Amino acid sequence: QAQLVESGGGLVQPGGSLRLSCAASGIISSINYMGWYRQTPGKQRELVAIMINGGSTEYADFVKGRFTISEDNAKNTVYLQMNSLEPEDTAVYYCNAWILSVGGGGDYWGQGTQVTVSS
Repeated sequence: QAQLVESGGGLVQPGGSLRLSCAASGIISSINYMGWYRQTPGKQRELVAIMINGGSTEYADFVKGRFTISEDNAKNTVYLQMNSLEPEDTAVYYCNAWILSVGGGGDYWGQGTQVTVSS
């Protein structure tokens, strides 16, 4: 089994920056992708950014040029650097990964970390 643990959320003023981290732990054979989603009350969870094994990335249009996803393969960790934050970025951010572990592969989610952008 594997698990994802996020950190780095918090309160920031508009125009500020935050960096989220997500570490995968447990018995991991391989990771196909790691990424970030976000969700606000009453709305569906939406993709923010994803990094696929091999290094290719995909971003939602609303974060292009402001957010950057990166990874540390040695630590099974993915990061989301968020710059020029706007109040509309306020949400719970969830880490997501497809991990091959004992018993097979599966889609894993973190517990979520709150990001609040407010003055």
